[in-house]
Formats: sequence, structure tokens, C-alpha cells
Amino acid sequence: PEVGAMAVSITRSRKEASSNDEALSGIPSISPSLPLLELATLAGGCFWGLELALQRCEGIEHTLVGYTQGGDSEVRPNYEQVSAGNTGHCEAVMVYFDPSKISYDEILKTAFLSRVDVTTVDGQGRDCGRQYRTGIYFHTSEQEKTARRLLEEEVATNPRYAGIAGVVAPTYVGKAALVATEVESAKAFWPAEGYHQRYLEKGGRFGQPQSAEKGNTDEIRCYG
Repeated sequence: PEVGAMAVSITRSRKEASSNDEALSGIPSISPSLPLLELATLAGGCFWGLELALQRCEGIEHTLVGYTQGGDSEVRPNYEQVSAGNTGHCEAVMVYFDPSKISYDEILKTAFLSRVDVTTVDGQGRDCGRQYRTGIYFHTSEQEKTARRLLEEEVATNPRYAGIAGVVAPTYVGKAALVATEVESAKAFWPAEGYHQRYLEKGGRFGQPQSAEKGNTDEIRCYG
């Protein structure tokens, strides 16, 4: 669906929404049009690449990039304000997924932990700043438990984290590495401007569309 239509469908079961200017609450709702789907919100640096990785996952039915975890849940931020670090928000992707096709556990492993360095503070790759921090923003207590468990397993078993804060992968079982990825309850989610939605699928910065086909394993060019 189009961005505006999607934002309305997500919020309408909670309160009537006339446009996508409304913030999307961290509390999941059961939309009449999405009765069997569950909600997940993730931040992994620039939201363009993470969205495409999530689009490619079988079972993820809708994606929406936006801004979340800011200090003000009443005033909608714009891209310039978030980029300047004035609002406390981070770039994030909210998805609706079909749990009969993909589990929350699989989403985190396939599209998040495979891409994100969970020990990097305030950024990923060439993108630096608080708006690019990483986070798993849970909507249920089960999601929180899953996120904390998988993060612990990741730093204990992934060789990329060997030597960080005493980690000796893959057999490390002592104190955890210095994990920078936030695990917090999801706050209000503000949809980003329309041109950010499905940015890489539509061509990105260089006008070269990247496939969002389910199961696609092509390397993601993060800026297009």
C-alpha cells in the first residue's frame, strides 16, 4: 500500500486517523485489514538499507521507515531535525509480519544481526550520529526476551566480536561485550517523508533500483 494508506490502516483501530501525520504508538493494534500480522520495530543505522533487507524476508508484509524513540511524542519531527540531532529520534523501520511465515527470532537473525555491528556506538558504517544508533524496540514482553537472548548469543558466538571487552568467540560465556544496541519499549513512531519510503527499491541516490523480491540475496548498496 501507499505510505499514507498504510499509516492510516495501522492507526485507525486505535483512533481515527485522517493522514500519516499521526504518530504511530509503540503499542500494537489489531487493524481490521491486518488481522493476523504482528509488529516489529528495528533501528540499524541508515533506514534505507535495513528496510530493503526486511522487504526481502518472506513473511514480512509491510515496511515503513520513520523516526522513533525521541524525547517528544506529540510533535512530528522531520528529516532535517532528526539529522541535526535536535529531537533524540533515531531512523528506524517498522514492519508488519506474518508469524506463520517468519518468527520474530528469524527476523532479528536474518535482517538485523546479520547486518548490524551491535557494539558500534551511535552509527553503522559511514553513518555516524545518534540518529543512526541501533535498537530493537519491542512491542511485547516476549519480543523483549527474544531480543535480549539473541544479543547475548550473538556476542558470545560470533567471531567478529572476539576480543571485545573480554569476548572470546565462539566459546565465551563470561561477562557480555559492550553491546551498544538498545533494547527498549517502542515509543511513538513517526513515518518519514514519502521519498524515503522503499528508497532503494525505487532507485536510490543513483537511480538504480534494487530488488525487493522475497529471498533475494544480492548485496545491498546502502545509498543506491
